[in-house]
Amino acid sequence: MLERYFRPFEAGRSLQEQLRENLLQAILDGALPPGDALPSSRELSRLLKVSRNTVVLVYEKLVQDSFLIPAERRGYFINEKFLRQQLNIALPVHPQRLFQRPDHAPDWDARLQLQPSALRAIVKPRNWREYRYPFIYGQVEHDEQTTARWRDCARIAASGAHVRSWVDDQVMLDDPLLVEQILQRVLPRRGIKAGAEQVLVTVGTQSSLYMLGCLLGREGQVVGLENPGYVDARNILLLAGCVPRPLRIDRQGLVVDEQLQGCEMIFCTPSHQSPTGVTMPVYRRMALLERAREDDFLVIEDDYDSEHNHLGGNHPALKSFDESGRVIYLGSLTKGLLPGIRLGFIVAAPELIHELRALRRYQYRHPPANNQRILALFLALGHYDAHLRRLRDSLSRKWTRISQALAEHLPECHTGGMSGGSALWIEGPPGFDAWQLQRLAARRGVLIEPGDIHFLDAERPQRFFRLGYGAIAEAQIEPGILALAAAWAEMRQLALAP
Repeated sequence: MLERYFRPFEAGRSLQEQLRENLLQAILDGALPPGDALPSSRELSRLLKVSRNTVVLVYEKLVQDSFLIPAERRGYFINEKFLRQQLNIALPVHPQRLFQRPDHAPDWDARLQLQPSALRAIVKPRNWREYRYPFIYGQVEHDEQTTARWRDCARIAASGAHVRSWVDDQVMLDDPLLVEQILQRVLPRRGIKAGAEQVLVTVGTQSSLYMLGCLLGREGQVVGLENPGYVDARNILLLAGCVPRPLRIDRQGLVVDEQLQGCEMIFCTPSHQSPTGVTMPVYRRMALLERAREDDFLVIEDDYDSEHNHLGGNHPALKSFDESGRVIYLGSLTKGLLPGIRLGFIVAAPELIHELRALRRYQYRHPPANNQRILALFLALGHYDAHLRRLRDSLSRKWTRISQALAEHLPECHTGGMSGGSALWIEGPPGFDAWQLQRLAARRGVLIEPGDIHFLDAERPQRFFRLGYGAIAEAQIEPGILALAAAWAEMRQLALAP
Protein backbone atom coordinates (compact mmCIF):
# COMPACT_ATOMS: atom_id res chain seq x y z
CA MET A 1 0.00 0.00 0.00
CA LEU A 2 1.03 3.61 -0.52
CA GLU A 3 1.22 4.19 3.24
CA ARG A 4 4.27 1.97 3.35
CA TYR A 5 6.35 4.57 1.54
CA PHE A 6 4.46 7.83 1.74
CA ARG A 7 4.83 8.92 5.34
CA PRO A 8 3.04 12.01 6.69
CA PHE A 9 4.65 15.11 5.29
CA GLU A 10 6.82 17.08 7.71
CA ALA A 11 6.37 20.80 8.23
CA GLY A 12 9.43 22.89 7.44
CA ARG A 13 10.45 20.85 4.36
CA SER A 14 9.12 21.28 0.86
CA LEU A 15 6.50 18.80 -0.33
CA GLN A 16 8.47 18.29 -3.53
CA GLU A 17 11.58 17.22 -1.64
CA GLN A 18 9.69 14.74 0.53
CA LEU A 19 7.63 13.32 -2.35
CA ARG A 20 10.81 12.81 -4.38
CA GLU A 21 12.47 10.96 -1.47
CA ASN A 22 9.46 8.68 -1.03
CA LEU A 23 9.16 7.89 -4.73
CA LEU A 24 12.87 7.12 -5.03
CA GLN A 25 12.70 4.79 -2.04
CA ALA A 26 9.77 2.94 -3.60
CA ILE A 27 11.62 2.66 -6.92
CA LEU A 28 14.87 1.40 -5.37
CA ASP A 29 12.96 -1.13 -3.24
CA GLY A 30 11.32 -2.50 -6.37
CA ALA A 31 7.88 -1.55 -5.15
CA LEU A 32 7.10 0.17 -8.47
CA PRO A 33 7.35 -2.41 -11.30
CA PRO A 34 9.48 -1.10 -14.20
CA GLY A 35 7.02 -2.42 -16.76
CA ASP A 36 4.04 -0.56 -15.33
CA ALA A 37 3.30 3.14 -15.49
CA LEU A 38 3.59 5.09 -12.28
CA PRO A 39 0.35 6.44 -10.85
CA SER A 40 -0.93 9.38 -12.84
CA SER A 41 -0.29 12.83 -11.43
CA ARG A 42 -4.03 13.20 -10.84
CA GLU A 43 -4.27 9.87 -8.99
CA LEU A 44 -1.18 10.45 -6.85
CA SER A 45 -2.21 14.00 -5.93
CA ARG A 46 -5.61 12.68 -4.83
CA LEU A 47 -4.11 9.85 -2.76
CA LEU A 48 -1.52 12.06 -1.05
CA LYS A 49 -3.72 15.17 -0.79
CA VAL A 50 -1.16 17.41 -2.49
CA SER A 51 -1.55 19.61 -5.54
CA ARG A 52 -1.27 18.00 -8.95
CA ASN A 53 1.38 20.56 -9.93
CA THR A 54 3.59 19.30 -7.09
CA VAL A 55 3.41 15.74 -8.41
CA VAL A 56 4.07 16.85 -12.00
CA LEU A 57 7.13 18.86 -10.96
CA VAL A 58 8.55 15.90 -9.02
CA TYR A 59 7.97 13.53 -11.95
CA GLU A 60 9.66 15.97 -14.36
CA LYS A 61 12.65 16.36 -12.03
CA LEU A 62 13.03 12.55 -11.85
CA VAL A 63 12.94 12.49 -15.65
CA GLN A 64 15.71 15.11 -15.78
CA ASP A 65 17.77 12.98 -13.38
CA SER A 66 17.19 9.88 -15.57
CA PHE A 67 15.23 7.89 -12.99
CA LEU A 68 12.04 8.02 -15.06
CA ILE A 69 11.18 7.88 -18.77
CA PRO A 70 8.10 9.76 -20.04
CA ALA A 71 5.84 8.05 -22.59
CA GLU A 72 3.34 10.25 -24.38
CA ARG A 73 -0.24 9.48 -23.36
CA ARG A 74 0.96 6.51 -21.31
CA GLY A 75 2.60 8.17 -18.32
CA TYR A 76 5.97 7.79 -16.61
CA PHE A 77 8.03 4.59 -16.39
CA ILE A 78 11.11 3.57 -14.41
CA ASN A 79 14.36 3.86 -16.36
CA GLU A 80 15.54 0.34 -15.55
CA LYS A 81 18.55 0.59 -17.90
CA PHE A 82 19.84 3.68 -16.04
CA LEU A 83 19.45 2.01 -12.67
CA ARG A 84 21.19 -1.15 -13.83
CA GLN A 85 24.05 0.31 -15.87
CA GLN A 86 24.75 3.66 -14.20
CA LEU A 87 23.84 2.95 -10.59
CA ASN A 88 24.46 -0.81 -10.60
CA ILE A 89 21.01 -1.43 -9.15
CA ALA A 90 19.03 -4.47 -10.28
CA LEU A 91 15.32 -4.32 -9.54
CA PRO A 92 13.69 -7.47 -8.12
CA VAL A 93 12.36 -10.01 -10.61
CA HIS A 94 9.04 -10.12 -8.76
CA PRO A 95 8.65 -6.60 -7.41
CA GLN A 96 6.19 -5.85 -4.66
CA ARG A 97 3.29 -3.80 -5.95
CA LEU A 98 2.10 -0.78 -4.04
CA PHE A 99 -1.49 -1.04 -5.15
CA GLN A 100 -2.34 -4.68 -4.56
CA ARG A 101 -1.68 -7.47 -2.10
CA PRO A 102 -0.32 -10.80 -3.34
CA ASP A 103 -2.90 -13.60 -3.23
CA HIS A 104 -0.72 -15.64 -0.87
CA ALA A 105 -0.09 -12.83 1.65
CA PRO A 106 -1.48 -13.24 5.20
CA ASP A 107 -4.58 -11.26 6.10
CA TRP A 108 -2.96 -9.15 8.77
CA ASP A 109 -6.11 -7.20 9.53
CA ALA A 110 -7.76 -10.46 10.64
CA ARG A 111 -4.75 -11.72 12.57
CA LEU A 112 -3.79 -8.61 14.53
CA GLN A 113 -5.42 -8.56 17.95
CA LEU A 114 -4.32 -4.98 18.59
CA GLN A 115 -3.65 -2.10 16.21
CA PRO A 116 -1.53 0.46 18.09
CA SER A 117 -0.99 2.40 14.87
CA ALA A 118 -4.70 3.31 14.86
CA LEU A 119 -4.38 5.25 18.12
CA ARG A 120 -3.99 9.01 17.89
CA ALA A 121 -0.50 9.83 19.12
CA ILE A 122 1.67 12.91 19.29
CA VAL A 123 3.93 13.06 16.24
CA LYS A 124 6.97 15.31 16.35
CA PRO A 125 8.93 16.13 13.19
CA ARG A 126 12.14 14.15 12.99
CA ASN A 127 13.90 17.22 11.65
CA TRP A 128 12.78 19.52 14.45
CA ARG A 129 16.34 20.81 14.97
CA GLU A 130 16.24 22.23 11.43
CA TYR A 131 13.51 24.69 12.46
CA ARG A 132 14.85 28.12 13.30
CA TYR A 133 12.41 28.42 16.22
CA PRO A 134 11.64 24.94 17.63
CA PHE A 135 9.02 25.50 20.34
CA ILE A 136 8.84 21.75 20.85
CA TYR A 137 8.18 19.96 24.11
CA GLY A 138 10.13 16.99 25.48
CA GLN A 139 13.49 17.84 23.93
CA VAL A 140 16.45 19.74 25.36
CA GLU A 141 18.94 22.28 24.12
CA HIS A 142 22.38 20.80 23.55
CA ASP A 143 24.53 21.11 26.68
CA GLU A 144 28.17 20.40 25.91
CA GLN A 145 29.15 20.40 29.59
CA THR A 146 26.63 17.67 30.37
CA THR A 147 27.59 15.52 27.38
CA ALA A 148 31.28 15.91 28.23
CA ARG A 149 30.67 14.74 31.79
CA TRP A 150 28.55 11.86 30.51
CA ARG A 151 31.48 10.82 28.30
CA ASP A 152 33.77 10.94 31.33
CA CYS A 153 31.41 8.70 33.29
CA ALA A 154 31.16 6.32 30.33
CA ARG A 155 34.96 6.08 30.30
CA ILE A 156 35.03 5.35 34.04
CA ALA A 157 32.25 2.76 33.69
CA ALA A 158 34.28 0.98 31.02
CA SER A 159 37.30 0.54 33.26
CA GLY A 160 38.33 -1.39 36.35
CA ALA A 161 35.83 -2.97 38.67
CA HIS A 162 32.92 -1.06 37.11
CA VAL A 163 33.01 -3.30 34.04
CA ARG A 164 32.04 -6.32 36.11
CA SER A 165 28.84 -4.52 37.15
CA TRP A 166 27.40 -4.47 33.65
CA VAL A 167 29.20 -6.86 31.33
CA ASP A 168 27.08 -9.86 32.37
CA ASP A 169 23.35 -10.32 31.80
CA GLN A 170 21.76 -9.18 35.06
CA VAL A 171 18.48 -11.03 34.25
CA MET A 172 16.10 -9.41 36.78
CA LEU A 173 18.46 -7.19 38.78
CA ASP A 174 19.09 -3.44 38.64
CA ASP A 175 22.43 -1.74 39.14
CA PRO A 176 22.74 -1.50 42.95
CA LEU A 177 24.72 1.74 42.72
CA LEU A 178 21.98 3.36 40.63
CA VAL A 179 19.27 2.18 43.03
CA GLU A 180 21.31 3.58 45.92
CA GLN A 181 21.61 6.94 44.17
CA ILE A 182 17.86 7.02 43.47
CA LEU A 183 17.13 6.32 47.15
CA GLN A 184 19.69 8.77 48.55
CA ARG A 185 19.80 11.63 46.03
CA VAL A 186 16.72 11.62 43.79
CA LEU A 187 13.78 10.61 45.99
CA PRO A 188 14.64 12.83 49.01
CA ARG A 189 14.21 15.90 46.77
CA ARG A 190 10.63 14.79 46.27
CA GLY A 191 10.09 14.08 49.96
CA ILE A 192 9.89 10.31 49.35
CA LYS A 193 11.39 7.70 51.67
CA ALA A 194 11.67 4.19 50.23
CA GLY A 195 13.71 1.02 50.38
CA ALA A 196 15.44 -0.86 47.58
CA GLU A 197 12.59 -3.38 47.48
CA GLN A 198 10.24 -0.55 46.44
CA VAL A 199 12.21 0.58 43.38
CA LEU A 200 12.37 -0.78 39.84
CA VAL A 201 14.46 0.77 37.06
CA THR A 202 12.75 0.97 33.65
CA VAL A 203 13.47 2.33 30.18
CA GLY A 204 11.22 5.32 30.71
CA THR A 205 7.71 6.31 31.71
CA GLN A 206 6.05 4.64 28.72
CA SER A 207 7.64 1.33 29.68
CA SER A 208 6.56 1.82 33.30
CA LEU A 209 2.99 2.53 32.24
CA TYR A 210 2.85 -0.40 29.85
CA MET A 211 3.93 -2.83 32.54
CA LEU A 212 1.38 -1.38 34.96
CA GLY A 213 -1.28 -1.76 32.29
CA CYS A 214 -0.34 -5.42 31.84
CA LEU A 215 -0.47 -6.18 35.57
CA LEU A 216 -3.28 -3.95 36.80
CA GLY A 217 -5.44 -3.25 33.77
CA ARG A 218 -8.21 -5.43 32.41
CA GLU A 219 -10.96 -5.33 29.83
CA GLY A 220 -13.65 -2.85 30.81
CA GLN A 221 -11.82 -1.43 33.82
CA VAL A 222 -12.63 2.25 34.42
CA VAL A 223 -9.49 4.38 34.69
CA GLY A 224 -9.70 8.10 35.37
CA LEU A 225 -7.53 10.38 33.21
CA GLU A 226 -7.08 14.12 33.40
CA ASN A 227 -8.78 15.92 30.52
CA PRO A 228 -6.79 17.32 28.80
CA GLY A 229 -4.07 14.88 29.73
CA TYR A 230 -1.07 12.79 28.80
CA VAL A 231 -1.71 11.12 25.43
CA ASP A 232 0.62 8.13 25.86
CA ALA A 233 -1.01 7.17 29.17
CA ARG A 234 -4.41 7.17 27.50
CA ASN A 235 -3.24 5.02 24.60
CA ILE A 236 -1.34 2.54 26.76
CA LEU A 237 -4.36 2.00 29.00
CA LEU A 238 -6.59 1.60 25.95
CA LEU A 239 -4.27 -1.16 24.71
CA ALA A 240 -4.72 -2.86 28.10
CA GLY A 241 -8.48 -2.90 27.52
CA CYS A 242 -9.27 -0.20 30.06
CA VAL A 243 -12.09 2.33 29.63
CA PRO A 244 -10.72 5.87 30.04
CA ARG A 245 -12.94 8.29 31.95
CA PRO A 246 -12.15 11.96 31.28
CA LEU A 247 -11.71 13.87 34.54
CA ARG A 248 -12.18 17.60 34.80
CA ILE A 249 -9.24 19.81 35.75
CA ASP A 250 -9.10 23.46 36.79
CA ARG A 251 -6.38 25.96 37.70
CA GLN A 252 -5.30 23.69 40.57
CA GLY A 253 -5.12 20.47 38.59
CA LEU A 254 -7.35 17.43 38.96
CA VAL A 255 -10.70 18.25 40.57
CA VAL A 256 -11.26 15.89 43.50
CA ASP A 257 -15.00 15.30 43.77
CA GLU A 258 -17.68 12.78 42.82
CA GLN A 259 -16.28 12.43 39.29
CA LEU A 260 -13.69 10.01 40.72
CA GLN A 261 -16.35 7.61 41.98
CA GLY A 262 -16.32 4.28 40.16
CA CYS A 263 -12.69 4.58 38.98
CA GLU A 264 -10.39 1.70 39.92
CA MET A 265 -7.26 3.65 38.98
CA ILE A 266 -6.45 7.33 38.50
CA PHE A 267 -3.56 8.59 36.40
CA CYS A 268 -2.51 12.12 37.27
CA THR A 269 0.36 14.62 37.02
CA PRO A 270 0.17 16.70 40.24
CA SER A 271 3.47 18.58 40.07
CA HIS A 272 2.92 20.01 36.58
CA GLN A 273 -0.31 18.87 35.00
CA SER A 274 0.26 17.57 31.49
CA PRO A 275 -0.23 19.49 29.28
CA THR A 276 -1.52 22.64 31.04
CA GLY A 277 1.33 22.99 33.57
CA VAL A 278 -0.85 23.82 36.58
CA THR A 279 0.22 22.53 40.01
CA MET A 280 -2.00 20.68 42.47
CA PRO A 281 -1.86 22.32 45.93
CA VAL A 282 -1.13 20.25 49.02
CA TYR A 283 -4.69 20.39 50.37
CA ARG A 284 -6.04 18.88 47.18
CA ARG A 285 -3.36 16.17 47.17
CA MET A 286 -4.43 15.20 50.65
CA ALA A 287 -8.06 15.13 49.52
CA LEU A 288 -7.13 12.84 46.61
CA LEU A 289 -5.37 10.42 48.96
CA GLU A 290 -8.34 10.43 51.32
CA ARG A 291 -10.71 9.75 48.42
CA ALA A 292 -8.44 6.89 47.24
CA ARG A 293 -8.70 5.25 50.66
CA GLU A 294 -12.45 5.72 50.90
CA ASP A 295 -13.25 4.53 47.37
CA ASP A 296 -10.45 1.92 47.22
CA PHE A 297 -8.67 3.00 44.03
CA LEU A 298 -5.01 3.27 43.05
CA VAL A 299 -3.26 6.46 41.95
CA ILE A 300 -0.50 6.48 39.33
CA GLU A 301 1.55 9.65 39.81
CA ASP A 302 3.68 10.75 36.86
CA ASP A 303 6.25 13.19 38.26
CA TYR A 304 7.76 13.97 34.86
CA ASP A 305 8.66 17.66 35.45
CA SER A 306 9.34 17.58 39.17
CA GLU A 307 12.59 19.53 39.21
CA HIS A 308 11.53 22.51 37.11
CA ASN A 309 9.95 25.19 39.29
CA HIS A 310 11.27 28.62 38.43
CA LEU A 311 9.91 30.58 41.38
CA GLY A 312 10.21 29.10 44.85
CA GLY A 313 10.96 25.53 45.88
CA ASN A 314 9.76 22.28 44.41
CA HIS A 315 6.42 20.88 45.54
CA PRO A 316 6.60 17.56 47.42
CA ALA A 317 5.41 14.60 45.39
CA LEU A 318 1.97 13.13 46.04
CA LYS A 319 3.79 9.90 46.95
CA SER A 320 5.49 11.69 49.87
CA PHE A 321 2.10 11.99 51.62
CA ASP A 322 1.04 8.40 50.88
CA GLU A 323 0.80 6.18 53.96
CA SER A 324 -1.41 3.45 52.51
CA GLY A 325 0.78 2.38 49.57
CA ARG A 326 -1.92 3.27 47.03
CA VAL A 327 0.27 5.70 45.07
CA ILE A 328 2.46 4.27 42.31
CA TYR A 329 5.17 6.82 41.56
CA LEU A 330 6.73 7.15 38.09
CA GLY A 331 9.99 9.07 37.82
CA SER A 332 12.26 9.97 34.92
CA LEU A 333 16.03 10.10 35.28
CA THR A 334 16.97 11.36 31.81
CA LYS A 335 14.04 13.45 30.46
CA GLY A 336 15.73 16.77 31.22
CA LEU A 337 19.23 15.34 30.95
CA LEU A 338 19.69 13.37 27.71
CA PRO A 339 16.23 12.22 26.53
CA GLY A 340 17.59 9.58 24.17
CA ILE A 341 19.07 7.51 27.02
CA ARG A 342 15.60 6.46 28.21
CA LEU A 343 15.95 5.57 31.89
CA GLY A 344 13.26 5.95 34.54
CA PHE A 345 11.97 4.17 37.62
CA ILE A 346 8.89 3.11 39.57
CA VAL A 347 8.41 3.45 43.33
CA ALA A 348 5.59 1.30 44.69
CA ALA A 349 4.64 -1.32 47.26
CA PRO A 350 7.14 -4.23 47.44
CA GLU A 351 4.47 -6.72 46.34
CA LEU A 352 3.82 -4.78 43.13
CA ILE A 353 7.54 -4.19 42.43
CA HIS A 354 8.14 -7.94 42.81
CA GLU A 355 5.63 -8.73 40.07
CA LEU A 356 6.78 -5.85 37.87
CA ARG A 357 10.34 -7.15 38.06
CA ALA A 358 9.18 -10.61 37.00
CA LEU A 359 7.17 -9.13 34.12
CA ARG A 360 10.07 -6.95 33.01
CA ARG A 361 12.21 -10.09 32.65
CA TYR A 362 9.94 -11.30 29.86
CA GLN A 363 9.87 -7.93 28.13
CA TYR A 364 13.51 -6.81 28.08
CA ARG A 365 15.05 -8.44 31.21
CA HIS A 366 16.57 -5.17 32.45
CA PRO A 367 17.54 -1.75 31.08
CA PRO A 368 21.04 -1.69 29.52
CA ALA A 369 23.35 -2.26 32.46
CA ASN A 370 26.16 -0.10 31.08
CA ASN A 371 23.87 2.93 30.89
CA GLN A 372 22.66 2.23 34.42
CA ARG A 373 26.22 2.29 35.71
CA ILE A 374 27.10 5.44 33.73
CA LEU A 375 24.07 7.23 35.16
CA ALA A 376 24.88 5.97 38.66
CA LEU A 377 28.35 7.50 38.37
CA PHE A 378 26.88 10.68 36.90
CA LEU A 379 24.72 10.98 40.01
CA ALA A 380 27.38 9.93 42.50
CA LEU A 381 29.94 12.44 41.17
CA GLY A 382 27.49 15.34 41.51
CA HIS A 383 27.12 15.94 37.77
CA TYR A 384 23.36 15.39 37.90
CA ASP A 385 22.93 18.05 40.58
CA ALA A 386 25.08 20.48 38.61
CA HIS A 387 23.09 19.80 35.46
CA LEU A 388 19.79 20.40 37.25
CA ARG A 389 21.05 23.72 38.61
CA ARG A 390 22.08 24.87 35.13
CA LEU A 391 18.82 23.58 33.66
CA ARG A 392 16.69 25.36 36.27
CA ASP A 393 18.56 28.61 35.70
CA SER A 394 18.25 28.29 31.93
CA LEU A 395 14.55 27.38 32.00
CA SER A 396 13.82 30.19 34.45
CA ARG A 397 15.38 32.75 32.11
CA LYS A 398 13.58 31.26 29.12
CA TRP A 399 10.25 31.26 30.97
CA THR A 400 10.67 34.95 31.76
CA ARG A 401 11.66 35.73 28.18
CA ILE A 402 8.82 33.80 26.53
CA SER A 403 6.21 35.11 28.98
CA GLN A 404 7.24 38.70 28.30
CA ALA A 405 7.37 38.15 24.53
CA LEU A 406 3.90 36.62 24.46
CA ALA A 407 2.44 39.43 26.55
CA GLU A 408 3.96 42.02 24.21
CA HIS A 409 3.48 40.44 20.79
CA LEU A 410 0.54 38.07 21.22
CA PRO A 411 -1.77 39.65 23.81
CA GLU A 412 -4.77 37.84 22.24
CA CYS A 413 -3.67 34.49 23.62
CA HIS A 414 -4.12 33.32 27.20
CA THR A 415 -1.19 31.57 28.89
CA GLY A 416 -2.02 28.82 31.37
CA GLY A 417 0.08 26.95 33.90
CA MET A 418 2.48 27.94 36.63
CA SER A 419 6.03 29.29 36.72
CA GLY A 420 7.59 25.93 36.09
CA GLY A 421 8.18 23.12 33.66
CA SER A 422 9.50 23.62 30.16
CA ALA A 423 6.34 24.49 28.20
CA LEU A 424 3.42 26.91 28.16
CA TRP A 425 -0.16 25.92 27.41
CA ILE A 426 -1.77 28.56 25.20
CA GLU A 427 -5.48 29.17 24.67
CA GLY A 428 -6.55 31.20 21.65
CA PRO A 429 -9.75 33.24 21.30
CA PRO A 430 -13.09 31.67 20.24
CA GLY A 431 -12.96 30.33 16.70
CA PHE A 432 -9.17 30.02 16.79
CA ASP A 433 -7.67 27.09 14.82
CA ALA A 434 -4.27 25.95 16.20
CA TRP A 435 -3.63 23.70 13.21
CA GLN A 436 -3.96 26.58 10.78
CA LEU A 437 -1.54 28.60 12.89
CA GLN A 438 0.84 25.61 12.97
CA ARG A 439 0.94 25.45 9.17
CA LEU A 440 1.41 29.19 8.72
CA ALA A 441 4.07 29.33 11.46
CA ALA A 442 6.02 26.43 9.94
CA ARG A 443 6.56 28.49 6.78
CA ARG A 444 8.38 31.01 8.96
CA GLY A 445 10.53 28.37 10.66
CA VAL A 446 8.39 28.24 13.82
CA LEU A 447 7.44 24.84 15.25
CA ILE A 448 4.44 24.71 17.61
CA GLU A 449 2.28 21.79 18.80
CA PRO A 450 -1.53 21.96 18.46
CA GLY A 451 -3.21 20.77 21.65
CA ASP A 452 -6.41 19.04 20.47
CA ILE A 453 -4.83 15.59 20.73
CA HIS A 454 -4.65 15.91 24.53
CA PHE A 455 -8.44 15.92 24.92
CA LEU A 456 -10.60 12.85 25.47
CA ASP A 457 -13.79 14.54 24.28
CA ALA A 458 -15.40 13.40 21.02
CA GLU A 459 -15.19 16.99 19.77
CA ARG A 460 -11.70 18.13 20.66
CA PRO A 461 -11.29 21.92 20.96
CA GLN A 462 -8.99 23.42 18.34
CA ARG A 463 -8.07 26.63 20.16
CA PHE A 464 -5.20 25.27 22.29
CA PHE A 465 -1.52 24.75 21.52
CA ARG A 466 1.68 24.13 23.45
CA LEU A 467 4.92 26.11 23.29
CA GLY A 468 7.92 24.18 24.58
CA TYR A 469 10.98 26.24 25.39
CA GLY A 470 13.44 23.62 26.59
CA ALA A 471 15.02 22.99 23.19
CA ILE A 472 15.16 26.52 21.80
CA ALA A 473 18.06 28.88 22.49
CA GLU A 474 17.17 31.78 24.78
CA ALA A 475 18.21 34.34 22.17
CA GLN A 476 15.81 32.82 19.63
CA ILE A 477 12.71 33.04 21.81
CA GLU A 478 11.66 36.64 21.13
CA PRO A 479 12.38 36.46 17.36
CA GLY A 480 10.43 33.20 17.32
CA ILE A 481 7.43 34.77 19.05
CA LEU A 482 7.61 37.70 16.60
CA ALA A 483 7.49 35.22 13.70
CA LEU A 484 4.60 33.43 15.38
CA ALA A 485 2.78 36.75 15.77
CA ALA A 486 3.26 37.38 12.04
CA ALA A 487 1.69 33.97 11.30
CA TRP A 488 -1.15 34.85 13.67
CA ALA A 489 -1.73 38.15 11.81
CA GLU A 490 -1.76 36.32 8.49
CA MET A 491 -4.32 33.86 9.84
CA ARG A 492 -6.59 36.74 10.86
CA GLN A 493 -6.26 38.32 7.41
CA LEU A 494 -7.21 35.03 5.76
CA ALA A 495 -10.27 34.79 8.00
CA LEU A 496 -11.38 38.28 6.90
CA ALA A 497 -10.77 37.67 3.20
CA PRO A 498 -13.95 37.26 1.08
